Amino acid sequence: MPLLTREDELHGYAPDAFAFWRNLAVYFCVFSVVGHWMEIAYCLFMDVCFGIVDDDSLVWDDPLYPFLAYGVGVVVCVVALVPLRERLVAKRRTLAGAGAQFFLIAVAVCLVMELGMGFMLNRPDALGEYPLWDNSELPFNVLGQAWLVNDVALAAVAMLYTWVVYPLCQKLLAKVPLRVMNVLALVVVVGFVALCAVKFS
Repeated sequence: MPLLTREDELHGYAPDAFAFWRNLAVYFCVFSVVGHWMEIAYCLFMDVCFGIVDDDSLVWDDPLYPFLAYGVGVVVCVVALVPLRERLVAKRRTLAGAGAQFFLIAVAVCLVMELGMGFMLNRPDALGEYPLWDNSELPFNVLGQAWLVNDVALAAVAMLYTWVVYPLCQKLLAKVPLRVMNVLALVVVVGFVALCAVKFS
């Protein structure tokens, strides 16, 4: 039994709907900043437990600095993991079974994404030092770039977003009148572009 009704699809779930892409742009912008706030809380916890977060880490620098990786993360959740959730729920006998399988797949997806980000943005320099993070000394690290502990935590966030936050946001945004929502989306996107221009310059 699919989680989304035809009415839900008309309100922006369907990939061919303008509302889907409009909302996705809003989520990318908003969660690029909210993701940074989430990482601040996570790094505080990890620093207390393991003492592994540098004092000069960008995570502490500016809470309005957009972390685009989280924007990309919500896009991946919506484009790939929401359809996966639907297939698993339809295929599995129990919701718990579908949730467990989804979580394991999400861990693998987060691991691949963390590795990809690392190989693109965190290549070691001539001295072999990583410029952004170094997981090579941690247990359960993968190629010095990814850390399975992070991937489990990110998978839990991805599951929360995919199963709870995204459907709730879609239903809330569907209640906003179309013209108001279009203007609001434009304001968010333009504001985000301006924020990126200031912070990245």
